[in-house]
Amino acid sequence: MVTQVIVLNGGSSSGKSGIVRCLQAVLPDPWLAIGVDTLVDAMPAAMRASDAGITFAPDGGVSVGPAFGALQAAWMEGVAAMVRAGARVIVDDVFLGGGGSQQRWRGPLGGLGVLWVGVRCDREVAAGREVARGDRVPGMAAAQAELVHQGVAYDLEVDTTHTESLACARAIAAHLA
Repeated sequence: MVTQVIVLNGGSSSGKSGIVRCLQAVLPDPWLAIGVDTLVDAMPAAMRASDAGITFAPDGGVSVGPAFGALQAAWMEGVAAMVRAGARVIVDDVFLGGGGSQQRWRGPLGGLGVLWVGVRCDREVAAGREVARGDRVPGMAAAQAELVHQGVAYDLEVDTTHTESLACARAIAAHLA
């Protein structure tokens, strides 16, 4: 089956967004980039600090509530609908629920050609990137570095600890060929 969706899963500051931009540059056809950060940014501000929505703890922990879950499920269905309408899509996500998060994607993406890619990065390196970014809660990268991969099955894994985004993107592109 031809790959129509590439799902990148990795912790905060693991390098997913850089890989997405490089993939868009190296893949021969146009691919849309859609990230969970866009979903969070699209939510009303009140949901970004509510137990029903999404909360960011001072130690970097992230909790999601039922309202977030409902909107996320609708968003996933929307992404799948775009793919069914002919768009190729790269999803940049953070599987806070590990394998359970992957299962939530499997429903909407059923019947589509999906490449599941794990984006790994040493927790100390990701934490350093987090500090340099300045737009994340300190501790988020370290907390998520391994958590997001628990129980997740991948077709391919890349590690950005010592490998540049472009090299990772080329490895993913080669896997598609």
